[in-house]
Amino acid sequence: MTPLILITLVLLWQFVLLGYTFTLAGNAADEAVRAGTAAPPGERAAACEEAGTDKLPGAWEGNAEVTCGGSGFVTATVTLQVPVLFPGTVAFPFEVTGHAGAVEEDTGEWD
Repeated sequence: MTPLILITLVLLWQFVLLGYTFTLAGNAADEAVRAGTAAPPGERAAACEEAGTDKLPGAWEGNAEVTCGGSGFVTATVTLQVPVLFPGTVAFPFEVTGHAGAVEEDTGEWD
């Protein structure tokens, strides 16, 4: 019975890591697009990409890919890898993606 309980606990933990990775990807995409909409047009991509990785835990930050784009409607895509059992070690061969979009803020300061 003990091996069955251990296997169940390992599988549950892995599903927790998968869910947490989805949450991190979505939140990072939201942060990235929020920073991108508030930045001046020339600095938008850099601000967006920096904000996308700023609050990620170290185990997910290393392999994170942040892509920002759009004009008028800013979009951000954050791609993270799901760790196997222990964050920061081996990752599964598939990725989790978070998307976000927001309308560009026009404060009139950049005209």
